[in-house]
Amino acid sequence: MGSIKRYLQFVKPYSKQIIGTVFIGMLKFGIPLAMPLIMKHVIDNIIDANELTRDEKIAQLVWLMGIVFLIFIVLRPPVEYYRQYFAQWTASKILYDIRDQLFTHIQKLSLRFYSNRKSGEIISRVIHDVEQTKSFIITGLMNVWLDLFTIVLAIIIMFTMNVKLTFVAIALLPLYIFSIKYFYSRLRFLTRVRSQSLADVQSHLHERLQGMTVIRSFALEDYEQNQFDKRNSNFLGKAIDHTKWNAKTYAVVNTITDIAPLLVIGFAGYFVINDELTIGAMVAFVAYIDRLYNPLRRLVNSSTTLTQAVASMDRVFEFIDEEYDIVDRENAKEVKETKGDIHFNNVTFAYEDENEPVLKNINLNIQSGETIAFVGMSGGGKSTLVSLVPRFYDVTEGEILLDGQDIRNFRVRSLRDQIGMVLQDNIIFSDSVKFNILMGNPEATDAEVIAAAKAADAHEFIMELPEGYNTEIGERGVKLSGGQKQRIGIARVFLKSPKILIFDEATSSLDTESEHWIQVALEHLAENRTTLIVAHRLSTVTHADRIVVLENGQIAEIGTHDELIQKNGAYRKLFEVQKH
Repeated sequence: MGSIKRYLQFVKPYSKQIIGTVFIGMLKFGIPLAMPLIMKHVIDNIIDANELTRDEKIAQLVWLMGIVFLIFIVLRPPVEYYRQYFAQWTASKILYDIRDQLFTHIQKLSLRFYSNRKSGEIISRVIHDVEQTKSFIITGLMNVWLDLFTIVLAIIIMFTMNVKLTFVAIALLPLYIFSIKYFYSRLRFLTRVRSQSLADVQSHLHERLQGMTVIRSFALEDYEQNQFDKRNSNFLGKAIDHTKWNAKTYAVVNTITDIAPLLVIGFAGYFVINDELTIGAMVAFVAYIDRLYNPLRRLVNSSTTLTQAVASMDRVFEFIDEEYDIVDRENAKEVKETKGDIHFNNVTFAYEDENEPVLKNINLNIQSGETIAFVGMSGGGKSTLVSLVPRFYDVTEGEILLDGQDIRNFRVRSLRDQIGMVLQDNIIFSDSVKFNILMGNPEATDAEVIAAAKAADAHEFIMELPEGYNTEIGERGVKLSGGQKQRIGIARVFLKSPKILIFDEATSSLDTESEHWIQVALEHLAENRTTLIVAHRLSTVTHADRIVVLENGQIAEIGTHDELIQKNGAYRKLFEVQKH
């Protein structure tokens, strides 16, 4: 029940619309409930009325049908329209609010969370599971009440017609309620398991679609078909388990709802034979049994639907409950301006799932405007170290100071506003070139976008594209070369104009010519800014003010290129290896 209670917090702002929709629905469901009474009146008071002449019977029938047709043609269509419209409008608004909050949540989760999760599973929760909860609003908060209203009203009308027969009609209700309770407790569990296995299929498919070039290049089609079949078969098994239990539920519950009308027909026939009931009343009563048990059958379906909805709610709130690794302290300040002085003070860092620290007792003082390069063997902790500055992760021990203040005393977003990053694989979104550059500063003018592109040596190739800056560049920038993507990424940072720059292997995946031009753009960008460079190719960082050599998470050497070459230590060995 915890998930339902939490879900109702999203529903609360729309309670008036839901109540209004239910009242309109009562009109919609209430009008057809008059039909059996009309049948009874026509049979008992018109057709079977011996005191009326033929013409009087026809006149009364015409008047009655005229009024009824007027109600059904004039009143019922707008009632039906507004019930459907308000129901769907309200549900869509609530789902919009939930997805909006989920996206806000997604943006606050740490990179540690994403390193342990498949993106396909997250997408499944935000799209599929949230959509599944829509039935809780339409069915649980609207249709169930309307069906209960129909059942109660039908029973009241039936009691006014014949008390004994009404008790016969509702005699099996306790058995019906017990069956629902018994079967649906397990169905909720099976539904949740089924949803999880479907999410596994979706996340696997999402990853494979992204890596299709790898699958093709290694001719792994048959192997990957088997991998997909395993997950698809797992989902099939869970879906069949769910289907079996669901089928048992329907078999038992529908048998109960089918037996009840048969009992009523038998007893009603007996009462008519003994003159305890009119034929019109019997016809009306049997019609009301249909009005009584159709909503009951719908409630069976509703139970299944609601079980699936609640299982999806569980998954949505499980995701919402993921805690943030990086949170603002209570009295955190805004970073309005920074000189760019960075001090690593006894910094140690370990990932949660690893006992051995990735970084150990790092001490490093970086002055404003300095260019510092971090080099060393793969796995030495270079990228991890620079990712601590924008607080993608928080230090395990020690502190990082910005202008003498612990960066954890600043609001995360305002800290990151001061930092620009150029990564090895700059993410380019499937939108226009202009949109991708504007991510550096969404408020920038067209002139500022062009100036940033020129500074990044990107303007020329952009103007050669079919629609210039408005060219759509495909998912992850697949229509651009590696060098072109990097230049757009650099233009984005030029537009942001931050005080601190982080280049993480920004040129390592490029060819020699592209690397040269990117290097020129990066050096231009780094002027008068504090710059941290993670580099694999040492030839690209010989110009740095200082080079820091990291080995096994510790600083092995620090100095200029010339100083480190003369030391004849770890840096020189790396440099010599790369020269050959």
